[in-house]
Amino acid sequence: MKRYTYIITAFLGLTAGLSSCDKFLDTMPDNRAELNTPEKIKALLGDAYSRTDYMMVTELLADNMDNNAAVITASADRFYEQVWNWEDVTESNNESPENIWQNNWGSIAAANQALEAIEELGGKENPDLAGSYGEALLARAYGHFILVNVFCLNYNAQTSATDPGIPYMDKPEQGLSPQYERSNVAEVYRRIDEDIQEGLKYVTDDYVVPKYHFNVQAAYAFAARFYLYYEQWAKAVEYANKCLGVVPELRDYAELENNYPDKATTSAAYVRSDRKSNLLLQTGASNQGLFWGNYSGSYKHFGHTTNLALTETFFGRVPWLAEDQAMNASAYKMTPKNYTSSRLRYTIWWTVPYEFEVTNPVAGTGYRRTIYPAFTTDACLLDRAEAKIMLRDFNGAMDDLNLWATNMFVNPVNITPEQVNEFYKAMDYYTWFEPTPKKHLNPAFQIDAEGSVQESMLQYVLHSRRIETMGFGIRWFDIKRYGIKIYRRVSDGDGVISSVTDSLEVNDLRRAVQIPLRVRDAGFEANKR
Repeated sequence: MKRYTYIITAFLGLTAGLSSCDKFLDTMPDNRAELNTPEKIKALLGDAYSRTDYMMVTELLADNMDNNAAVITASADRFYEQVWNWEDVTESNNESPENIWQNNWGSIAAANQALEAIEELGGKENPDLAGSYGEALLARAYGHFILVNVFCLNYNAQTSATDPGIPYMDKPEQGLSPQYERSNVAEVYRRIDEDIQEGLKYVTDDYVVPKYHFNVQAAYAFAARFYLYYEQWAKAVEYANKCLGVVPELRDYAELENNYPDKATTSAAYVRSDRKSNLLLQTGASNQGLFWGNYSGSYKHFGHTTNLALTETFFGRVPWLAEDQAMNASAYKMTPKNYTSSRLRYTIWWTVPYEFEVTNPVAGTGYRRTIYPAFTTDACLLDRAEAKIMLRDFNGAMDDLNLWATNMFVNPVNITPEQVNEFYKAMDYYTWFEPTPKKHLNPAFQIDAEGSVQESMLQYVLHSRRIETMGFGIRWFDIKRYGIKIYRRVSDGDGVISSVTDSLEVNDLRRAVQIPLRVRDAGFEANKR
C-alpha cells in the first residue's frame, strides 16, 4: 500500500509541478495518512471540492456591476479594480484568479488520489467504494469545468479544437517537477464528458449531508449545465429531466420573504441544506457576502446599482406585463432590497451569506466566508428551457419559463412563444446610454435571425437567468457563450451613467481570465491578449 499525502499546499497540482524551486517538496509533510479504508477515502473526498469560489471574480467581470466612484469616497481595493477593468490581475486576494487556480487543482489532486486508492482496494466493483468512485470522477470533472470556463475561451464547435485549454489531470502527480502543456478546449470538454458519463453510473445519495457532495440530483444538474455549454442540447434536456423529475421542487421565495426579516437570517435560510431547491452547496473564503449585503464603503465602489435593476435586471421590462406597466418590488415573492447610501442607490437580494470564522478570539481575527449553491433546481429549470429553445421546442421551453416566472413572481404567468416574440421585437436593443434587457447575441453556434421567435425566447431565458443567479457569477458564462458585448460604465452621484471607460467586444481575448502570474513565471503558456 502506497502512502498518499493529501494536505493541500500552495499551488498543489499544476502550480507546484511547474515551479522549479519548491524545496519544501523535498521532505514529505507529517500530515499524511494511508488511504486503506473506504472511510478514509470518503474523508479525503471532502478535499475534492474547492474552498475558493469563482463567483466574486466572474460577477465583477460581467455586466451586473457599475462603477460608483463618483459617490463612494473610500478607495476600491486594487484587486477589485483590476478584475472589474478586465486587467491581468497582479494583486492577491482570497478570491483571486490565483486562488481559484490553486484550489481547483488541489481539489482535482484529492479526487485523483482517491481514485488511485480506490483502484488499489478493489476498484468500483467493491460495493463499499462504488459511490466514492462516482463522486471522485464528478468532482474531478467539475474542477476542470470551472478552470476551463474561467481561464479559457468558452467552448464552441468552431474554434475550440485550437483554442488553448488546460491540462487534464487524471492521476496523481509523480515526481517533484512534472511538466505540463496546455491542451485545447475541445479536448478538455471531451475528457470532462468521459468523467461525467462514468461518474453518473455510480453516483449515490449515501451521505450524512448529501447537499455537500455530488448527490444524484446535483450530478444530473451538473450534467445538464455541462451539455448546455457543450452545445449538446438533447443531452442537456435529458439530464435536466432526470434532475427535476415530473414536478420540479423550486425555491419557496414567499417563505423566505415572510419568515426571515434581515440579511443574516434570509441569506442563511437561502443556503440551508434542507431546502430541496439547493442541490450542491459549497463554501469558500469570500467577501461576496459583503458585496451582496447592505454594506457601504469600498464594497460598494462597484455594485449592482438601482439604475441597473430598473433598466436591465430586477425591474427591467418582462413580456408578461403590458407596455405601460413597469416591474416593481411588489411583483416579487422575495422583494429585491433597495438601499440608499450617500445618494448611491443599489438593489440586491439577500442570497449570499456573510460569515466570519474567528481564529483568534482575543484579537478578533479570522476569515470571511460564505456558502453558496453551485446548483439549484430553479437554475436547472432555466438550463432546460434554453436547451429546449435550441431544439426549437418553443412550447416546452415556454412551459419551463412560465413555471419559473410563476414561482418567482407574485402573480401566475402563462404566456406563449408568440407573445414573447412580439414583446422583444418591439423592444430596442441595449445601448450603454439607453439600456434595456435586450442585447445583441453573437454565439458561435447557429441561432435564428434577430426578431425571430428563437432569438426572442433566448433573450427571455437569458434575462430570467440573470435575475435567478444574481450574485453567483453565472452571468459571465452566458456573456461568453453568447458573445454579448458589455461595457465598463461609471455612475454619477444620482446613479445615472456618466461615462464609459471600456468595452468587451464579441471576440475579445480578455474573455479568458489570464493565467496567474506565478504560474506563467514557472513556464506555463499565458493567454493571448
